[in-house]
Formats: sequence, C-alpha cells, structure tokens
Amino acid sequence: MNRNDKIYVAGHRGLAGAALMRRLQASGYTNLVVRTHAELDLTDSTAVARFFAAERPDHVFLAAARVGGIVANNTYPAEFISQNLAIQTNVMTEAWRHGVEALGESEAKFHAIADHSYDVELWIGTEGRLIWINPRIIDMFGYTPEECLAMENFPAALVEPEDVA
Repeated sequence: MNRNDKIYVAGHRGLAGAALMRRLQASGYTNLVVRTHAELDLTDSTAVARFFAAERPDHVFLAAARVGGIVANNTYPAEFISQNLAIQTNVMTEAWRHGVEALGESEAKFHAIADHSYDVELWIGTEGRLIWINPRIIDMFGYTPEECLAMENFPAALVEPEDVA
C-alpha cells in the first residue's frame, strides 16, 4: 500500500476498526475514507454499491459488524449472523466488482485453487444471481461457466421438471 492510496475502513468506530485507524494514521496514511452506520448501512446492498461506485477505494479493511454482549448474542443469534453475513457479502462483492487491489490479489490465489477443484465452486451475489462458477461445471453438467452465468434462473435451470417434487 502506498501512503496516498485511498483506503476505506469499514467499522472505524469499533474496537478493531479504531485501532486500525490509529495504526494507519500513525504510519502516515492520510487518504482514509470512513462512514458511520448512519451515513452508510452496510447491510443495504444498493447503498454499498453506490458508495463503492462513488469512492472507488484502492484498499478496504472490513472491521464492521453487528456486535453485542453475551446476552444479546444469545437472544438474537440469527439476527447477528444474518446482518454480519450481509455486511461481509455486500462489502466484499462491491470491492471485487470495483477492482480493489488486495482483493484482486486474493482472487488470483483463490482461482489458482478453485479453478482446479474436484467440486463445483460458485459465488452467488447479494441479488441471488450467479456471479462466478469454476470450470468443473463442464464435467459435472455439460455447461460452460459462461452458459451458467447467462442462465436466468441458475441453478434451477439445471433441474429437470420431472425431478421436482
């Protein structure tokens, strides 16, 4: 990372995010982009997409999460996991779509493994649509990744009507 790169720190007010901000600032990074929850709801995929399109950060640190104490975590476990997965999915999807540098490096490493997996590996976006699938789909179903990406209702399109109960 260069000192003048645009860096988005999601969750800059939390324990980990605040520590990360202090460290980045102490190391001379000045082009830091932050948003409070009131300014940007990370569970809102449309808002996150607009943010990434407008800001176009070079690097993203994801320290945002819905957190609570032991009682809150035990009382609302589904809400916590659902909201945290939405935050992660939205931020990572938009970082990927906008070519965030570190994510690109991670994606290259991922493809080195996933493209040669024995299983079908795929990504479903926040809108419920297929956004990536590895070439193993050809061997298993006879369709190319490009054909699968073009299907309106993947993976339902692969199921024969008589096989549906």
